[in-house]
Amino acid sequence: MRKTLNIRLTAMILAAAPVWLLSSCSPSNTSGTSASSTEQVTTTPTSETANVTAPKPPIAKKEPKQLTMHGNTRTDNYYWLNQREDPEVIAYLNAENDYTKKVMADTEDLQQKLYQEIVGRIKQQDESVPFKDDGYWYYTRYETGKEYPIYARKKGSLTAPEEVMVNANERAEGLNYYAASGMNVSPNNKLLAFGEDTVSRRKYTIRFKDLSTGQMLKDRIPNTTGGAVWANDNKTVYYTVKDPALRSYKIFKHTLGTPASQDKEVYHEADETFSTFVYKTKSDKYIIIGSGSTLSNEYRFLDANNPNGTFKVIQPRERGLEYSVDHFGDKFYIVTNKDAATNFKLVQTPVSKPGKANWKDVIPHREDVLLEGIEIFKDYLTLQERKNGLTQIRIKKWNDPKTDYYINFGEEAYTAYISINPDFDSKTLRYQYSSLTTPNSVYDYNMETKQQELKKREEVVGNFNPESYEAKRIYATADDGTKIPISLVYRKGIKLDGSNPTLQYAYGSYGSSTNPGFSSVRLSLLDRGFVYAIAHIRGGQEMGRKWYEEGKMMKKKNTFTDFIDASEYLIEQGYTKPDKLFAMGGSAGGLLMGAVVNMRPELYKGVIAAVPFVDVVTTMLDTSIPLTTGEFDEWGNPAEKDAYDYMLSYSPYDNVKAQNYPNMLVTTGLHDSQVQYWEPAKWVAKLRDIKTDDNLLLLHTNMEAGHGGASGRFQRYKETALQYAFLLSLLDQNQ
Repeated sequence: MRKTLNIRLTAMILAAAPVWLLSSCSPSNTSGTSASSTEQVTTTPTSETANVTAPKPPIAKKEPKQLTMHGNTRTDNYYWLNQREDPEVIAYLNAENDYTKKVMADTEDLQQKLYQEIVGRIKQQDESVPFKDDGYWYYTRYETGKEYPIYARKKGSLTAPEEVMVNANERAEGLNYYAASGMNVSPNNKLLAFGEDTVSRRKYTIRFKDLSTGQMLKDRIPNTTGGAVWANDNKTVYYTVKDPALRSYKIFKHTLGTPASQDKEVYHEADETFSTFVYKTKSDKYIIIGSGSTLSNEYRFLDANNPNGTFKVIQPRERGLEYSVDHFGDKFYIVTNKDAATNFKLVQTPVSKPGKANWKDVIPHREDVLLEGIEIFKDYLTLQERKNGLTQIRIKKWNDPKTDYYINFGEEAYTAYISINPDFDSKTLRYQYSSLTTPNSVYDYNMETKQQELKKREEVVGNFNPESYEAKRIYATADDGTKIPISLVYRKGIKLDGSNPTLQYAYGSYGSSTNPGFSSVRLSLLDRGFVYAIAHIRGGQEMGRKWYEEGKMMKKKNTFTDFIDASEYLIEQGYTKPDKLFAMGGSAGGLLMGAVVNMRPELYKGVIAAVPFVDVVTTMLDTSIPLTTGEFDEWGNPAEKDAYDYMLSYSPYDNVKAQNYPNMLVTTGLHDSQVQYWEPAKWVAKLRDIKTDDNLLLLHTNMEAGHGGASGRFQRYKETALQYAFLLSLLDQNQ
């Protein structure tokens, strides 16, 4: 994704993300042929196409557009592709889809086999582990053959009758795309607020349901982020709306039973580099409005019992000062980088005097430990930390300083994170755990007795045996001496003779850490002899905040060279060789793919770039595009010459050149709100025009979805099957 996720939510979101996330100029002025041209021709025989009649790729027409900044002029022949409603643009994208389908026609049986394998491992009738909140047990469940979840609850005990809050299968009927978001029950447990997106632009309409009668209310609030926060009066909700660039920029207050047009604006985030959001503290005492940019935050609070009151600022924004807020007793607890706490620390401050002058350390800053987040209970404080690239969960008792310990997970490489814990007065911590060989597992941990209970482990349908696979961590050395962790998983018994096909994945942006977690989808590659490698490159946050700082802005190229150094190390150590090494990344990880194929194309047999952010300079100069203004502190602001020059030096689209490129599959979504479809479309068009090889170059556009792909739990894997078939076909493993 181009935009970072809240660090405490990242792991939970990834659990439901598409597979690419789990595991996301030499201009010519000559005219091209029609975008819809896909007639059959005989190509010049090559190692890939000898004696085969192959479809001819569509050639995008050229309409040169001059783009001038800082005295530098770029010519963009494919700028016209940014007109989403233009029939000629749609025709071109459909022609590319048709070309991809024809080229991959001989893998259709393989794609179907892969798809059936992947969905065949998914338990059809499944249910999440229920969690208790204010007397009700909440859970989601799936029914056999259905694409969408059912959100439900039971009152008092798990043997009580089920109350269906939202059946997403029913609400998705007749729609090509559907997503429900932000399930939030009123304090009196009688009303439900939730968001619905039917386009895949992440613009949700908030709806309300009377849970006692089962009737939908007439209230509709369009163009929101999907969540609604209840005041304690059970009739007032706060929500966030988006501007034309899809930036979350205003908070409104809605009273049930009144038109949304009469809603009152309570906050406007006027700074285009910030986005705003609203939530309720776990204590249910305060409504919090937050504003955030890459480098600074600002929060204001209101007593949830007084929705007509005035929000008060906790600490005014300062550039470089980051903080987040929770509440306990008469204090706010704040995770912050104040006082050069690069890896963050925990402070407390009185609610009556919340400014930074009154912040006192609770957990001091540590050079070797990143504080990712906290969870507050009545008797305990839990902390999610990261050390040596791995997450740790720390338990502290409020009134007993001697009770301070870490949960022991017992594996070399794993993923663990604090899960859903709405019950404030509880001694049980729920957390989730997985590793490259251990399916996602939900544990309840008694913080007093240190006893834990495995509540559920993801069932992998079929004959999966974790003992058949091996996971390990190795370290490549970058040119500057930095050790780059690489997490590996493969079937036991491989030989380090360079013969293993290997898929190397990375993301490397926004401080988003790629954790070594389990994927049943990945088994379709592992069982065909693949090594799967996660390169924990700079730009992520695996090794602490400095790891992120070393891979952004004017140091962004470290992200790309780290990935290349990891590839070379995998080859050097005998895991693979260039004609069996594949690379994959999505979104900002797609930028990574675009950069490395420009820099070292000979290292890779094939590359999958999912929803790739490849037209960096043009996008970051266009503040009307979603997410741009909030990301100047991630990539730089090209309105400034130094930033412009540096970004131009690596922007994949601007650095396409006359050279051989690997086989490439590029995917996008027509309605993508984070990386606009035209970036990969333009990139593919330019590559077709300039590259000097006959290797495959395929563009697949989901004409009905956005950044996350298809919305159903099964349908998304059709694209995964295409991706895997692409890899296997290049190895002549068409089975």
